[in-house]
Amino acid sequence: MKDSTIKTITILSSISLALFISVLLICVVTHTTPQALITSLLSKEIQFAIKLSLTTAVISTAMCIAISIPAAYALARYDFFGKSIVNTILDVPLALPPLVAGVGLLLLFGTTPFGKGLAEAGLVFVFTPLGIIIAQFFVNVPFMFRILRGTFQGINPRYEYIAETLGCSKVQAFWHVTLPMSKNGLLAGSIITWSKGIGEFGAALMLAGATRMKTETLPISLYLNMSCGELNLAIASATILIVISLVSLFVFEKYGGFARVF
Repeated sequence: MKDSTIKTITILSSISLALFISVLLICVVTHTTPQALITSLLSKEIQFAIKLSLTTAVISTAMCIAISIPAAYALARYDFFGKSIVNTILDVPLALPPLVAGVGLLLLFGTTPFGKGLAEAGLVFVFTPLGIIIAQFFVNVPFMFRILRGTFQGINPRYEYIAETLGCSKVQAFWHVTLPMSKNGLLAGSIITWSKGIGEFGAALMLAGATRMKTETLPISLYLNMSCGELNLAIASATILIVISLVSLFVFEKYGGFARVF
């Protein structure tokens, strides 16, 4: 087979795939009229779903950042017994179906002494917005972890050694040298984790349920309105999710394209 033939086939394959994805997105955003779309976006239900989605995604992303920075740094810099096992376990949520993750979270927080103890202390995760946050955290923390681990691995540890020779402690060297150098990876990880959090459905559905005006995030709103035949409201939710995904992808590619997720 000639090189020109291979080139033509591969280019056509990529263009065909891009067209297929574009057609799907266009079908969603053009299915309803602009007036009906605006009316739906201004409805109380969609406004509630937007606010809840943004709030829970921000909180769960902050939790992912807080736990992923030390975990990713440890696995990027240090060798210890069981490191490969820990790496594998931290990647499990990527391969685990979200519905299965949701069942596990429901059993953990709904049936175990640990979950019941938290509920008695006032932290109720089953069928509450708190359940949405913990579901988003569980499903999306591997994305933040993997991006930060790749970022830390790409930073030469000699910078930290030099900082230590100049009088910095290990913590100071990390805070003043390594962390600022990893800002692009941190930003990219935050954006992609936040975007994934807003779009989380399966695990959140199982743990927090699908109650209108209570645990109704944008994906839940899409699901509920499609089930009830409220197509305009469903399209409004879908359009917002598409816009968020496209913007997040643009920011991720601009600031963190070097960071490996897989």
